[in-house]
Amino acid sequence: MKPEDWDSVSKIYEEGIATGFATFETSIPTYESWDNAHLKTCRLVAERNGEVLGWAALSPVSSRCVYGGVAEVSVYVGQNNRGLGLGELLMNRLISKSEADGLWTLQSGIFPENEGSIKLHKKVGFRCIGKRERVGKLAGEWKDNVLFERRSTTVGID
Repeated sequence: MKPEDWDSVSKIYEEGIATGFATFETSIPTYESWDNAHLKTCRLVAERNGEVLGWAALSPVSSRCVYGGVAEVSVYVGQNNRGLGLGELLMNRLISKSEADGLWTLQSGIFPENEGSIKLHKKVGFRCIGKRERVGKLAGEWKDNVLFERRSTTVGID
């Protein structure tokens, strides 16, 4: 992903926001805000003929050094390109890239009704570790988050 991809990436992000079950965000941040909230590595886009079809990125879970190898996953596929395997392609590449960068744990918080994302995470090796009930409100409604994590099989945890 390059800064010049932001227009396409933000439109796909906006489609995810519109579903009401992809994120607690309600509006698209500026590129600068998004850029500051995500790791500088592990930013990916899936393209066909120069068109961005989906994207994935990681954000740090904490500024504390002990969590330096732990990141939170964001993966979004454009509404007209879902069901084609792009999410799996992005996630597998994100996992490989994160391990090459020394990350040992990837995590995600997913709304229970986001069945496609839950299925994708399980397919690429994430496991459900719990559920945070009524963790936040979206459009005035309390939402739960199902927690998933994937531990690296190549980055040693001694």
